[in-house]
Amino acid sequence: MSAPIQWQKSTFSGGGSSEDCIELAATNIAIHLRESDHPAALLTTSPTPLHALLSTLKSGRLASR
Repeated sequence: MSAPIQWQKSTFSGGGSSEDCIELAATNIAIHLRESDHPAALLTTSPTPLHALLSTLKSGRLASR
């Protein structure tokens, strides 16, 4: 039996009891992301593609043209 996933709120969520934030959980096989006000909708990935996505977002390469 596997342990329950431990979710961590983003530090950019403003703290407190706000439900408007992104949560992250890491297991031994995947990284999970969810929006706190829609917890059933999950994005599951591994470190390499997540790093590529975050690098692209930070660089602004996905900015609208």
